[in-house]
Amino acid sequence: MDRLWAPWRKAYIRPDKKKSRACVFCSLLRNRARSRDYLLAQTRLCFAVLNLYPYNNGHVLVLPRRHVASPWDLTDAEKLDWLDLAARVQGAIEKKIHPHGFNLGINLGSAAGAGIPGHLHLHIVPRWIGDSNFMPIVGGVKVISESLRSVYRELKPELEKAGRKSKR
Repeated sequence: MDRLWAPWRKAYIRPDKKKSRACVFCSLLRNRARSRDYLLAQTRLCFAVLNLYPYNNGHVLVLPRRHVASPWDLTDAEKLDWLDLAARVQGAIEKKIHPHGFNLGINLGSAAGAGIPGHLHLHIVPRWIGDSNFMPIVGGVKVISESLRSVYRELKPELEKAGRKSKR
């Protein structure tokens, strides 16, 4: 039998009970996120971060800074900022890693697949023709073709540039 070792996922499937009480997204901002946290962009009301457990290469989460569970809990200013940042992230992904399409999604509640149901987040998942293959079906394994660090190094400067343009 073949084994695929992924020890970094231990923290995801067996989180430290002391740390699991705090929202991972709120903690990220409180701890003055650094590049190792894969924080891509911040605005006054929102932020974008690489998903540490991506469905596909370049999977980004866009979140309001405020801890809310639903888009209906956002102020109008937060909604606009959230969608504006999502558009900038999608544009940076298009420019730097050239996907053929995107899945954009919000999972509201645990039953809908939200891994962290208390803090609203929009998934931006780049897709390529041919990125679905036999590996998940036959092997139960999803192949991610690029490291988080590599994707971060591609997207971060592009988002910084886009952020400067949007402030003009």
